[in-house]
Amino acid sequence: MFQYNEKVMDHFANPRNVGEIVNADGVGEVGNPVCGDMMTFYIKVKDGKLDDVKFKTFGCGAAIAVSSMVSEMAKGKTLEQAMQISNKDVAKQLGGLPENKLHCSNLGADALHKAIENYRQQHKEI
Repeated sequence: MFQYNEKVMDHFANPRNVGEIVNADGVGEVGNPVCGDMMTFYIKVKDGKLDDVKFKTFGCGAAIAVSSMVSEMAKGKTLEQAMQISNKDVAKQLGGLPENKLHCSNLGADALHKAIENYRQQHKEI
């Protein structure tokens, strides 16, 4: 039996930035069929920075906490800075995750990166 720390529980119980951005500038979706977690990230870009970041996650408490943390870490960052957010950074910001839940932190960073890649494909000049 594992226990989530207080920070993970806070982001699970009170997730930040939940929702969908209508007319998002970029959308990234990832899923892990093994655990059933699905994450979709939506971004709005203004002046080369992530002006808004929202997510919808179907999954365990760790997946929801990770999505919440990734959205907070990414907001206000340049696209390059947001692309540098790694699964290790996310787990560290959350104060650690149980070993069997570390894959959730991969999904959060991957979904964000996919949303940025989606934005870049639509806006080739950047």
